[in-house]
Amino acid sequence: MVEGQEPRRKEEEEEEKKKKKKKPKGQKRKEVFIYGNYRSYYGYRIDRNLSGDPRLAVLKREWFEGKDCLDVGCNQGLITISIAKKFSCQSILGIDIDSGLIETAKWNLQNIARKEKTNCRPTKVSGSDVSNSSGHLPHMVLLEASNDETCKSLGGASPLQKSNPLARVSFRNENFVESFHGCYEKYDTILCLSLTKWIHLNWGDGGLITLFVKIWKLLRPGGVLLLEPQPWSSYKRNRLVSETTKENFRRILLHPSFFREILLDKVGFRPLIDLNVISNMNEYFVHMLQHQIRFGCSCCLSTEHRLAKLPSTEMLWRLSCDIEDL
Repeated sequence: MVEGQEPRRKEEEEEEKKKKKKKPKGQKRKEVFIYGNYRSYYGYRIDRNLSGDPRLAVLKREWFEGKDCLDVGCNQGLITISIAKKFSCQSILGIDIDSGLIETAKWNLQNIARKEKTNCRPTKVSGSDVSNSSGHLPHMVLLEASNDETCKSLGGASPLQKSNPLARVSFRNENFVESFHGCYEKYDTILCLSLTKWIHLNWGDGGLITLFVKIWKLLRPGGVLLLEPQPWSSYKRNRLVSETTKENFRRILLHPSFFREILLDKVGFRPLIDLNVISNMNEYFVHMLQHQIRFGCSCCLSTEHRLAKLPSTEMLWRLSCDIEDL
């Protein structure tokens, strides 16, 4: 038995006993999201406003502007759409395992596009209406032009097309770990936010390695991975959502503290910068953001393997995947 498994079993048995206690009559059964596919997920964290997610504050324009981007585990697409609006990326695809969330993301996109179309629609005005005594545009018109970044010039398209998120945002229902699309699509930037825990719990160490290697292969040389791994403590809170997650939790050996070393020494990334955020957000969310790591894509796998600290390294790589075959 792997060290630490016996205490885990005892904890799980205690929790299962509590769950078996009879619930009050008429109480609704709580919906379980085994993939972390919560409805209104971003609403749980901050608010329902597009600009309300504090992760947007630490993202830099050069990672997205004019880039082809991929958001893995996009949920309802609010972060995906926000990035397209704020940073004018060339294209951005959001994928999620939950078809219902993808439908909601598409609805959100259409709804926002309609509003942007209305806001950017040209209005006929007279010369006296356009300028005041100083010859400048009225304050209200200036605010509309300066605050709406989606109305800025993006190239040869019409102003209305430039402001329409539909022109550069798309969504697709996909199981990223098990899909066999291959790695023909290439991206400059890939986001993987608050997803590693759910892939780890549902597909084990092998699924996690598949995730990392597939992302590496999808990135163009010099591309960027924005990774927000969840801490091990959050694994413990969600380990009993299904029999699969319960069993995988017992078997996991690659804890989040090993992710950086795996990505750098085994998969072939190189470090660019760690994102540390200081804000007045709730403590848990700040903790998550402080663990967000940015990686650059290397053209080849690292030749130096410093994996001595990882548990049962050779066995794990044999069981999880052959990197060259992915």
